[in-house]
Amino acid sequence: MIASSSGLRPVEAALVPIDPDAVLGALATPVIVVDDGDHIRLVNPAAEQFFDAGASVLAGVLLADLVPADSPIFALVEQARLSDGTVSEFGMHLETPRLGQRLVSISVAPLVERPGHVVLSFHELSLAQKIDRQLTHRHAARSVTGMAAILAHEVKNPLSGIRGAAQLLEQTANEADQELTRLICDEADRIVALVDRMDVFSDPHPFEQDAVNIHEVLERVRKIAQNGFGKHVRFIEEYDPSLPPVRGNRDRLVQVFLNLIKNAAEAAPEEGGEITLTTAYQHGIRLAVPGSDSRVHLPLVVSVQDNGAGIPEDLQAHLFDPFVTTKRNGTGLGLALVAKIIGDHGGVIEFDSQPRRTVFRALLPMATRDGAAA
Repeated sequence: MIASSSGLRPVEAALVPIDPDAVLGALATPVIVVDDGDHIRLVNPAAEQFFDAGASVLAGVLLADLVPADSPIFALVEQARLSDGTVSEFGMHLETPRLGQRLVSISVAPLVERPGHVVLSFHELSLAQKIDRQLTHRHAARSVTGMAAILAHEVKNPLSGIRGAAQLLEQTANEADQELTRLICDEADRIVALVDRMDVFSDPHPFEQDAVNIHEVLERVRKIAQNGFGKHVRFIEEYDPSLPPVRGNRDRLVQVFLNLIKNAAEAAPEEGGEITLTTAYQHGIRLAVPGSDSRVHLPLVVSVQDNGAGIPEDLQAHLFDPFVTTKRNGTGLGLALVAKIIGDHGGVIEFDSQPRRTVFRALLPMATRDGAAA
């Protein structure tokens, strides 16, 4: 027994053995082990997700094949080997062919039992910023809610009178004037359709939520896309078949991923366009519920990736705000609606965009056996 001089209860000297692999696997921080020849010898599940490749693919790969040869990581690795101590660098831009550019902090520590071997851990700095940005999107959606209610009353009602007057004038107008009255009717209908699209923001009624198989949702949306707007695109599916069901509303989730995949199809090039649909389980992501001490676990990650030109940098900070769009005839409500629906599910929507690689990720809660959110 270990004696206690501070009044605390004695602690058993021989604790129950804990499997180090289980501890490594439970970490949300990506960790890799590199040998003295810079070959990767071990990765944890978080590193598999971070580098978008399985352990079997990464095992034995040269570090230089994973990150550019001029990356500062190699200097850190050599420094850790020479100093026999842990070295770190904060705010490093890590660029990989598969993942684009990420802002990370990296720690490198020598593995004492294996000379020349080092352990690298990666801490991505942008996740908290992305979650904070998502909360801002929710506030933007709430502002649209109030505006939608005003528009429905102050715009739709007068428009119906304007349209009716134009139809009466058309009955007695000559052919040239009839063209103008039809133009008035068409524009009135277009504005009403826009207001109707905003009505969904002002819907105060809670929606039913059940356990939803997200793969069935994605399969339905993929079929719709391949028979319509996504005929020119090759779809790649990288699903985790063991993924538990999502706690949500099937129809609204179909609407979310229909919007995201339609955007991806429009962004993808006409020749060689690709959309990759991915599902994965991610440990360790929890979101505080505003106004309470509770936390929502968001382990289910659904990604929609395209190989288009990317999102202009000046739009990225406001992409989910209403009326922000890069489309010539777009209304800028599609992604605002996506943010609202994902937020209503208690989830988070975030994105990374680089040329030829734009990824939207929805982080969602899973359903428990009784159908509630985990």
